[in-house]
Amino acid sequence: MRHLALLAALALPLAPALAQETAKPAPAAPVAPKPAALTADGLPDIPAELASATRPYMENRGAGFVGWNPVDKSMLISTRFGNTSQIHRVAFPMADRRQLTFEEEPIGGASWSPKTADIMLLQKDIGGNEFYQIYAMKDGRLELLTDGKSRNGLNAWSKDGSLVAYTSTRRNGRDSDIYVMDPRDPKTTRMVAQVDGGGWGVSDIAPDKSWALVGKYVSVQKVDLFRLDLKTGQMTPIGDHSKTIAHGGGAFAPDGTIWGTSDEGSDFQRLGTLDPATGQFTPRGPAEKWDVDTFAISEDGSFIAYVVNEAGMSKLRLFDPKTGAVRTVDSLPAGIIGGLEIAPWGEIGISFTSARSAADAYSIDPKTLAVTRWTQSETGGLDVTKNVEPELVKVKSFDGLEVSGFLYRPDPAKFPGKRPLIMNVHGGPEGQSRPGFLGRNNYLINELGIAVFYPNVRGSTGYGKTFVSLDNGPFKREDSVKDMGAFLDLFAKDKTLDATRFGLTGGSYGGYMCYAAATHYADKLRANLCVVAISNFVTFLENTQEYRRDLRRVEYGDERVPEQRAKLIEISPLTRVGDIKKPLFIVTGANDPRVPASEADQIVAAVRGKGGTAWHLVGTNEGHGFAKKENVDYQFWASLLFWKQYLLN
Repeated sequence: MRHLALLAALALPLAPALAQETAKPAPAAPVAPKPAALTADGLPDIPAELASATRPYMENRGAGFVGWNPVDKSMLISTRFGNTSQIHRVAFPMADRRQLTFEEEPIGGASWSPKTADIMLLQKDIGGNEFYQIYAMKDGRLELLTDGKSRNGLNAWSKDGSLVAYTSTRRNGRDSDIYVMDPRDPKTTRMVAQVDGGGWGVSDIAPDKSWALVGKYVSVQKVDLFRLDLKTGQMTPIGDHSKTIAHGGGAFAPDGTIWGTSDEGSDFQRLGTLDPATGQFTPRGPAEKWDVDTFAISEDGSFIAYVVNEAGMSKLRLFDPKTGAVRTVDSLPAGIIGGLEIAPWGEIGISFTSARSAADAYSIDPKTLAVTRWTQSETGGLDVTKNVEPELVKVKSFDGLEVSGFLYRPDPAKFPGKRPLIMNVHGGPEGQSRPGFLGRNNYLINELGIAVFYPNVRGSTGYGKTFVSLDNGPFKREDSVKDMGAFLDLFAKDKTLDATRFGLTGGSYGGYMCYAAATHYADKLRANLCVVAISNFVTFLENTQEYRRDLRRVEYGDERVPEQRAKLIEISPLTRVGDIKKPLFIVTGANDPRVPASEADQIVAAVRGKGGTAWHLVGTNEGHGFAKKENVDYQFWASLLFWKQYLLN
């Protein structure tokens, strides 16, 4: 009885308590944790449900070919298994990937010393600041070879592997002086040439190590070549530098002949030989109608492998310098080739990607042209062969110029009716959108039914030096903005697209285009997502890192010239912020050396000051675009919320 009484007594208070609990609001839906290094200003929380739904698209990875080990014939690749990309070794085709570097920061490039492979060099920065340091890998640890403060660029090895050339701003923080050293003994470092500007680099070192071929990048249209005496430091111009000629890579063949690419006498980069005494460039091989992007010379000089960019697609060809015969590797599908290097035994290493293939490493037999796959990167369990292939879209712009781009349409059976569209503008502006693997962005197409378009407006590379110059300076800058308008007008007439639901995004220069579109085409766009973007050309030029300031003035204009300054201010999105009527989502890298974070801060304040909507996501450990996986994932989830709220609803 006592037990029953006790139970009855305990039961009495439960009724009001239960009533009280039922009156409480439902618990909040769980949210995805925000990485500690991200500051989300004005953004809603990310629902855990959204993060879970997109997970397979977050887990794709790629493998980029980095180089060969000349002794054991293994391959170096760059891939990610944690938060950042690191260097791995693959012993033979489809072998396990053995991780060699374990750094907090991404490492995308490395190289073994030629001949002996007794030392591996690599470079990395901190937090995306691009002040790269050069390291030697020893016993699983990185040994710093540079000063730890300046900006350094690893350039070229000597043929015997005893010497490496690099550039460094250590003298004054601005100019990229040229140094050489034996990396096995950092004390051997010596400055060979003191230069002016940040566009310098050593293309190759002569077989006898007496001199080096040096390039000075002035603009995408002009790269001057020099002969640098490695003993005296004397720099002798090669060719007539008063001419506007863009020379690409230069390399010494075993017999001392210099091969390179140049647009001299052509609208496109051609493969040929260079006479260092006269500067005469002689085209060799067939007359390509597109740019030769890159090339490599076999160790015995028997063939040269080169890649042609045909309207965004890569073609790999092998050229015999003795007979002039050319063979094309036809067994590769339509896609993009990168990372070209020929092993001492003749095997050709490349990276390859396409719309239906994540980036992976391959090799080609120079005799049979057979292609061998070395890696097969994971794609989150998704069948990437079902991804849509893009279609090439062309349109005449306001002045009759033809511009083009790649359009990815969602499956009409799965998503009937008119579909929304996002235009994604590349950076540079000396860049090109090409039909590679879209990774996370496939979620927009496959799961949300959003069409995605990648334009190549005037100023893009890949279409000749005339085309790339059509947006130069402040007075031509907005011609490229008008190209975006031509595409928007074209798509508005497309019966499969919903002109009331168009959005636009872009990064870097594409970020400026994103802001510009928000001011010029507010009536045609629902929302704009702008990443590491220029908001005011004058403050951008005044605050971008000093080593690159003059290089950007050639492209955008010189803010020190009154007429140009006035025009730069006139066309800056910040000046026209009152015309921005639709929501913005702005993404910033706090350590960005190219487009300072202040460019975002000032437009966020201006938009909000006028009552507009501006989400702002800042990566405190990121630079010119997010590179760490946890940050990239969160940025993508936030972008999905933005598009769902302002584009899809």
